Amino acid sequence: MGIIDNLIEDYLHYLTVERGLAKNTVMSYRNDLLQFAVFLKKREINSLDNIERQVVIDFMQQETDQKKATSSIVRSVTSLRKFFQYLMEEEKIKKDPMQLIDAPKRKEHLPEVLSTKEVEKLLNSPDTGKKLGLRDRAILEVMYATGLRVSEIVNLQLSNLHLGMGLIQTIGKGSKERIVPIGDQAVKWVDQYLQKVRPELLGRKNSSYLFLNNHGRELTRQGIWKNLKAEVRKAGIKKNVTPHTLRHSFATHILENGADLRVVQELLGHADIATTQIYTHLSKKRLADIYNRYHPRA
Repeated sequence: MGIIDNLIEDYLHYLTVERGLAKNTVMSYRNDLLQFAVFLKKREINSLDNIERQVVIDFMQQETDQKKATSSIVRSVTSLRKFFQYLMEEEKIKKDPMQLIDAPKRKEHLPEVLSTKEVEKLLNSPDTGKKLGLRDRAILEVMYATGLRVSEIVNLQLSNLHLGMGLIQTIGKGSKERIVPIGDQAVKWVDQYLQKVRPELLGRKNSSYLFLNNHGRELTRQGIWKNLKAEVRKAGIKKNVTPHTLRHSFATHILENGADLRVVQELLGHADIATTQIYTHLSKKRLADIYNRYHPRA
């Protein structure tokens, strides 16, 4: 392992131990930095002090030539920028080659959103006369009522439920805890699931997880994805619906009904309000679509 590889490992250790970043976030940094390290080795650059601005530009050009998505290149630039900032602070290098580097403009991508009618169709799709149908109805109700990420849904514990107060506790990105409200309808379906289905799924096993699969174990993200796709087909919805679509729909619908952007940021668990602001663009676009569709002189 060379000097550059060692510095990358030191930085990743710093992100994990001192910054306390989530495992997936650290892995993203690792992938970006190791690709840069491979690029440097091909150029026979063995010292970070020998890296000029042009070297970084050439690396970005290579990423572009490899047809990588703009979002991936933007992330690589961010990873390199923070890595070199760390090296400057630790006095491992004398100059920062990233100072005059601009990331490519990220294409604005507005996520798919369901209409309120489509949400109703989806929520009513599971056959609640069957145990797994009742479970899936409870899951969909919670997802739409709270805007939780699918990773947060699968990791919900029984101890996270405060249904009497209409609240759910969750651990989001960066191991940050937040408490979000859950509406009466979702509470009703979760309560039915807890009383009628979960004990039967659990059998003689022990589990602290809220949502279980047919074998009494915690559901996986892939399991929820698969079940959602089946319900979307049953509901006759033609859009490309993923678990994140319900999170997008939750945020958009409450903004359209007058929620403050800071409140939505808190509910979604976004560290930066800039992440939440995409939903204001989305709401404006939807309002324009509605206007153009229904105004007689549009």
